[in-house]
Amino acid sequence: MMKKMSIPTSKTSLVLFLCQIISALDVPLDSKLLEELSQPPTITQQSPKDYIVDPRENIVIQCEAKGKPPPSFSWTRNGTHFDIDKDAQVTMKPNSGTLVINIMNGGKAEAYEGVYQCTARNERGAAISNNIVIRPSRSPLWTKEKLEPNHVREGDSLVLHCRPPVGLPPPIIFWMDNAFQRLPQSERVSQGLNGDLYFSNVQPEDTREDYICYARFNHTQTIQQKQPISVKVFSMDSLNDTIAANLSDTDIYGAKPVTERQPVLLTPTGSTSTKVELRGNVLLLECIAAGLPTPVIRWIKEGGELPANRTFFENFKKTLKIIDVSEADSGNYKCIARNTLGSVHHVISVTVKAAPYWITAPRNLVLSPGEDGTLICRANGNPKPSISWLANGVPIAIAPEDPSRKVDGDTIIFSHVQERSSAVYQCNASNEYGYLLANAFVNVLAEPPRILTPANKLYQVIADSPALLDCAYFGSPKPEIEWFKGVKGSILRGNEYVFHDNGTLEIPVAQKNSAGTYTCVARNELGKIQNEVQLEIKDPTMIIKQPEYKVIQRYGQVSFECIIKHDSTLLPTVTWLKDNDELPDDERFLVGKDNLTIMNVTDKDDGTYTCIVNTTLDSVSASAVLTVVARPNPPFDLELTGQLERSIELSWIPGDENNSPITNFVIEYEDALHEPGVWHYQTEVPGTQTTVQLKLSPYVNYSFRVIAVNKIGRSQPSEPSEQYLTKSASPDENPANVQGIGSEPDNLVITWEPLKGFQSNGPGLQYKVSWRQKDVDDEWTSVIVANVSKYIVSGTPTFVPYEIKVQALNDLGYAPEPSEVIGHSGEDLPMVAPGNVQVHVINSTLAKVHWDPVPLKTVRGHLQGYKVYYWKVQSLSRRSRRHVEKKILTFRGNKTFGMLPGLEPYSSYMLNVRVVNGKGEGPASPDKVFKTPEGVPGSPSFLKITNPTLDSLTLEWGSPTHPNGILTSYTLKFQPINNTHELGPLVEIRIPANESSLILKNLNYSTRYKFYFNAQTSVGSGSQITEEAVTIMDEAMASRQVDIATQGWFIGLMCAVALLILILLIVCFIRRNKGGKYPVKEKEDAHADPEIQPMKEDDGTFGEYRLFSFVSSAPF
Repeated sequence: MMKKMSIPTSKTSLVLFLCQIISALDVPLDSKLLEELSQPPTITQQSPKDYIVDPRENIVIQCEAKGKPPPSFSWTRNGTHFDIDKDAQVTMKPNSGTLVINIMNGGKAEAYEGVYQCTARNERGAAISNNIVIRPSRSPLWTKEKLEPNHVREGDSLVLHCRPPVGLPPPIIFWMDNAFQRLPQSERVSQGLNGDLYFSNVQPEDTREDYICYARFNHTQTIQQKQPISVKVFSMDSLNDTIAANLSDTDIYGAKPVTERQPVLLTPTGSTSTKVELRGNVLLLECIAAGLPTPVIRWIKEGGELPANRTFFENFKKTLKIIDVSEADSGNYKCIARNTLGSVHHVISVTVKAAPYWITAPRNLVLSPGEDGTLICRANGNPKPSISWLANGVPIAIAPEDPSRKVDGDTIIFSHVQERSSAVYQCNASNEYGYLLANAFVNVLAEPPRILTPANKLYQVIADSPALLDCAYFGSPKPEIEWFKGVKGSILRGNEYVFHDNGTLEIPVAQKNSAGTYTCVARNELGKIQNEVQLEIKDPTMIIKQPEYKVIQRYGQVSFECIIKHDSTLLPTVTWLKDNDELPDDERFLVGKDNLTIMNVTDKDDGTYTCIVNTTLDSVSASAVLTVVARPNPPFDLELTGQLERSIELSWIPGDENNSPITNFVIEYEDALHEPGVWHYQTEVPGTQTTVQLKLSPYVNYSFRVIAVNKIGRSQPSEPSEQYLTKSASPDENPANVQGIGSEPDNLVITWEPLKGFQSNGPGLQYKVSWRQKDVDDEWTSVIVANVSKYIVSGTPTFVPYEIKVQALNDLGYAPEPSEVIGHSGEDLPMVAPGNVQVHVINSTLAKVHWDPVPLKTVRGHLQGYKVYYWKVQSLSRRSRRHVEKKILTFRGNKTFGMLPGLEPYSSYMLNVRVVNGKGEGPASPDKVFKTPEGVPGSPSFLKITNPTLDSLTLEWGSPTHPNGILTSYTLKFQPINNTHELGPLVEIRIPANESSLILKNLNYSTRYKFYFNAQTSVGSGSQITEEAVTIMDEAMASRQVDIATQGWFIGLMCAVALLILILLIVCFIRRNKGGKYPVKEKEDAHADPEIQPMKEDDGTFGEYRLFSFVSSAPF
């Protein structure tokens, strides 16, 4: 059965190594292979070199090793063989070299102190452990001592010594009081590295009797306590009081007050010291100084900088800490203690030594018989370590000789090795600060080829990606690898393949034709083996519709698409990310099959959304940015500055623009004095501006607010600014839109737009209204009014002109002199009617009316125009009782003529004319009668064709509804239409006007005829109506036709005719779609009635049209 495996497209190592090998022979970490191959011992686990144990617990000294066959173990103690069988307290764990020394059942840990070394041995060599020094931990008690109280003068320095007992390992020191509370430390009081407590200067509050030093021994989990130390601080005031009490008034006494002192180092002493530290350790340097005021410590490195990222300051900068030191950190480090009185310094010369450390540790060596190899052991240190070699735990100088081996300092060279050359070699690098010990085996193997890759392993890769086909192998000597495609294919060569040393075949760009069976062959001088693997090529996964950049308003809905195409045998999974993290756990995010929808979008949804499509073989992704926009947040922090009487500066801070730039700011104001709560537009500025100079009006209590505007809309208004009340002044302007129009014939109504509150400029707003009759009065008549916007002047003549002006004033004075306007007193109805009314009939539907204008004085108002009332009295062609419609045409201005359109021919009309002003219409002129001439008649009211026979048809018709004159005759035209809708010759018949029917005879039987019928007056022919009719078929002929229709030849002929007609219809349809006309239409156009002519309008002046209806009571 095939095993399915997916491999990544990137090149990876396909072989895991058992150990680090420097030769060409690799041993794969294959469990079955390792069970069969011989291998010298390798130490896998051991106790630390310096092993401090708890004397109350069993001692466990670890030594674990592996090898084939499994190794046996032995121990030495202090350089001699340690026979564990002779000590009942010592046991070795099964299948292990780990020793367990039983202390808990009566053993003494001190009895087992010493240096231990483990040896693991099998038939191919022996490996040894480090020298493991076993020491029990110690936590001795404090020696008893008598501690005298410390009496210290205020401001002096003090050192409280801890001197803990020597333990293994050294204890951790800390200071506490009797209540087990840690003593507070500061720049003035701190603990040194040696555990002592240092006071740079003592203060009265340092007096106490419970300074206790504690030592914690972690291995034994015990804490030892020193006896409490008492400190008594004497202040100068108390000392002076004591002296004064013991001396007489005549004695001279006095104590010096607390004096400030320059710094003095408490530790280290002197001006210089030295320090040696090992490479890789932590370097701790300390400086603690006495002085008053308390000195401040600073550190520098002479001739260099303190190492960045590895330097730390502790204990209030009294301790310099450098981690992971190296030889480069050697040098002189200066600490400087400084206060206001001076400074002191100390130089510590640091030397960094180094225990041995590896440059090149020896590596295990696996060789085939006859091969060459080397073991290299290179180490460094300060001082430089010496290198010595051992073979199977024995110094190489006294080890059994091996002709294939040659020692050259730190290198062992092997030439033409044999299986008996297998051994474990130890390299020891040591100097005065320590040693390194490394085991490295030489394993000589002779093995036929083996292929470790499973048979028929299946690899799947994406087209155009690299394919890596595994052939993990082993053999000694190292086998040669060859690849074939197919069972009987030729060996693979060429640039299209890459052959890796570990046996892997790489196809850099796998195509569809790369799929198939591949065979790997491994051979050496001991044998040959082969293995087959399968390769399948899959179509790549693609995103064919990627998510696109979106800009969405807050609280809207947005959707990202991610439509994919993939190999049908692969199952893709689609994952959406936001800003390279999982989508929020929010029900607003809806993930569909090929889209992501976000409902009710908020600001936090802003970001980059990524669609990731994964299959077992490949992964693709696409991203798009979502920008959430909204109306801007309102501006804030409004501030008024530069206050003047008529201007002020307003500034503000813009709110968040919410991803849509602010285009402008709108400034509004409120007048709390005149219109509280009402905001008015003041001005607006560009969105880049945050200050504006505002013009102000007097006597206004201003508040301002700012509104930000972007493409989405307007923000909420800002909070109002502080209020600013401007000083009062006389008005700057007068009322606008002053008018004088009389409402009655004997009055004049003066109106104006009152000033708004902020326009008043002060309290006591009033208006001075002035008027005089134009060209008659020299003096003005004036009144002062308040809280109104009109004034009525009574007793005026009818419709005479007046000069008018309105001036604003308040308690502080008048506005500038106003401009004058012309008004008129009230109008009255016109007094006379237009005279000399004349009518000129142009044609049967149009007439022109003339009149003389009335004198302007008789109009008694503004002349608006003339109205012509006209109506039809009767039709001259018939008498009837009818509904009369009166029509009105208005002619604006001082016109004296007009056109009357839409008249009916051959009718009698009446009209009159009236003058119109603002008050109404004047009297009507005398009615004027006029008549319209005849016109062409309308179409006959109907045309019916009845009683069809073989050769005749009966026609009946009705006279025109609108004869438009006296009918003189009717005209009938007709022509036959055949089966193809072609028209025959046209026949015309003139019929007397008093006839209403006609029988047409001698017509063809079974023939369709088309008829055209119209009426005439003396003016001409009217519009026509059309009808079609068919004469009936002869019965005998019909019988014969039925007989013919039963004949076969006739049926065939009809089928042929039907086919031709179908072809003809198709051709006609095509021509019609191209804009052509079918034949019947062409015939109709060709035989259209030549008497039908378009009507042409006459030019003239037409007035506004109105319609009035009434019913005449007299017959016409």
